[in-house]
Amino acid sequence: MRDERWRAQVGERNAAWLARECRTALLAREYRPVDAGNGTVEFGRRALGAIRELGEEEDGYITDDAEGLRIWIGDDAYELERID
Repeated sequence: MRDERWRAQVGERNAAWLARECRTALLAREYRPVDAGNGTVEFGRRALGAIRELGEEEDGYITDDAEGLRIWIGDDAYELERID
């Protein structure tokens, strides 16, 4: 079974921060976001689950509502799209 993956265009600085400095960046490899280059960050199923544990007060938290799956950094929300 292939691992589900999600991607968001968050800008180069935010992608690097998520992959290297966010609280989930300290976890085992399969639980970390990946800086895919060009301002894109990618999450496997386990990484998405780990980052969902962040609280609303933390950059990188995820919302999943009528407006879709989004990752928040500061006051900015970035759409996450599922990729195959």
